[in-house]
Amino acid sequence: MISVAEATRLVWSTLRVLPPETLPLAAALGRVLREPLHADRDFPPFDRVAMDGIAVAYNALAAGQREFPLERTQLAGQAPLTLKNPQAAIEIMTGAALPPGTDTVIRYEDLLISDEASQRVAAVQVVPPTAGHNVHRRAADRRQGDLLLPVGTVMGPAQLAVAATVGAAQVQVTRRPRVAVVSTGDELVAIDQTPLPHQIRRSNGLMLQAAAQQAGAETAAFHFNDDPEVLRVGLPPLLRDFDVVLLSGGVSKGKADYLPQALQEAGAEQLFHEVQQRPGKPFWFGRHPQGAVVFALPGNPVSTFLNYFRYAQPWLLAAQQPHPSPAPTAYATLATDFVFKPSLTHFLLVKISNTPDGRLWAHPLDRTQNSGDLASLLHADAFVELPADRVEFAAGEGLPLWRLA
Repeated sequence: MISVAEATRLVWSTLRVLPPETLPLAAALGRVLREPLHADRDFPPFDRVAMDGIAVAYNALAAGQREFPLERTQLAGQAPLTLKNPQAAIEIMTGAALPPGTDTVIRYEDLLISDEASQRVAAVQVVPPTAGHNVHRRAADRRQGDLLLPVGTVMGPAQLAVAATVGAAQVQVTRRPRVAVVSTGDELVAIDQTPLPHQIRRSNGLMLQAAAQQAGAETAAFHFNDDPEVLRVGLPPLLRDFDVVLLSGGVSKGKADYLPQALQEAGAEQLFHEVQQRPGKPFWFGRHPQGAVVFALPGNPVSTFLNYFRYAQPWLLAAQQPHPSPAPTAYATLATDFVFKPSLTHFLLVKISNTPDGRLWAHPLDRTQNSGDLASLLHADAFVELPADRVEFAAGEGLPLWRLA
């Protein structure tokens, strides 16, 4: 039986970067960028008007002029109009290019506009403090050629908008991980079936599918009964065709736990089986020479869930990065004293809260945590990791935190 630290090291030793693919920009939400995107022109590309109002030459204001006849009106998207009379103004809208001959914009709120003999005139009520007021200067944000989105950027709504701004109609991103999610066990029936008193529905498989999809994976679901021949036939195609195989159940030492032997007969190399932890001690991990990494998780729902987030999800997220590395460890403060006597690393379900002083608090949910209690996950949003070499943990202590999302 190995330590959690050694299990983590072995999981990371199998990490490989998934290949890139090219997608339409609109399909790239949540994907990891594999090419740098640079500004194709200055940001903004022209002196941009930042307020609705009038554009004037500041020299006229400095000379004491306060009333400006309005020559014309310029809307956003129109080619800039040139101010013909330096003592006049152009009515201007937000987003328009600053008209040549002007250098300052006075907003409507600081004007009084009237009609005088068929001529609209703007009287300035509040004089701007300096030239260039309410003008967003060309290249004030970024210059042409500046790096905007580096390789490894996760494409969220803001990133998609920036990519659209530079004309990246297609982008190169990491291919999604292909994950086979496998439930095992004779006691499991389909979700739409009514189980007999000695049966349960296949909830773990759906749980793992949803979690893997949240991590960016494409998933396919399978179920195998506790039958060595079924496993012998069913496992090899999954080990060949998928990047990751997530299994739930059949990895302990019961008489019907055939999975470890079946995996090795199918060519998978065992890297470890059993970890010094609770829940999830009978965790099997290995890899197949044709590429699949195998996380064979214990069948109890809480064990399955917590071990997925502790080991499998970090692998899936890192495999989509061009230069993968473990994410920085997050920490939370234990809200109450806690005692755990077994010499095992303990994954303790907690509820997280924030306080005005900026601290993140972890509230233990159940001192008698049962790995078969699926409903307990409804009240938890994370778990903290209690090291195996201690028994007592004091309120106020910082502990590694793993979020369940």
